[in-house]
Amino acid sequence: MRPAGARANRRRGEIEAVIDGETRILCLTLGALAELETAFSVDSLAGLAERFADGRLKAADMIRIIGAGLRGGGNLYSDDAVADANVEGGIGVYAAIIGDLLAATFAGPGGETSTRPL
Repeated sequence: MRPAGARANRRRGEIEAVIDGETRILCLTLGALAELETAFSVDSLAGLAERFADGRLKAADMIRIIGAGLRGGGNLYSDDAVADANVEGGIGVYAAIIGDLLAATFAGPGGETSTRPL
């Protein structure tokens, strides 16, 4: 767990989001990405990136991504807890959190998407 008041480091792929009224750090660590590969039945990071690129996510997908990001950021959240979590602003804010998290994970420091194979 992170110390109170810790800030997200975008260079490490971390973002901040207010969930359940508290600012939390989310990060898709290597372990979190492996968790998502299994959950989405893909066999590589490239397959995972492809899966996310089409932008069509089910609510269950959103729960898994946010849950993996929270756990990768050092938060103790199960997917069930994520499903019951509150985010002010509703589904649009959930989608923005996911978009920001995926951009921080798969984009370079200047925001460009890597052209190197994963």
